Amino acid sequence: MNTAQMQLAAASGLMSLVLFGIAVGLLALLAGGFWMNSRVKYRESPRPRPEEQPRLPPEGAVHEIQENRESQEIPRTPKGGRAMTPYELSNMDTKPCDSKERPRWSKGSSGSFGGGGLGAH
Repeated sequence: MNTAQMQLAAASGLMSLVLFGIAVGLLALLAGGFWMNSRVKYRESPRPRPEEQPRLPPEGAVHEIQENRESQEIPRTPKGGRAMTPYELSNMDTKPCDSKERPRWSKGSSGSFGGGGLGAH
């Protein structure tokens, strides 16, 4: 064996050793992850027993309430005054509406953009 072949073999052996070390390191990280996960699971509270599960109220299932709601009026800006920013309007509540009639889309409209309706005429 000449010196060029010996240098190539030494470099190849060193590369194999480095790759083996990287593989062992990755396996150690993976094992550490499983170990950490088991420790976290051990500290969690146990699953609830069947008698601790939520139950329906005695009067049965809670039913949906359907009502119309309307938003509060936005305060008017005095002439020459500063307009309100969206941050100043963030906590605007809604209130129940007196009207029991459900709002409808205009006739011939699906109510959505590109919904395939004829649109308002």
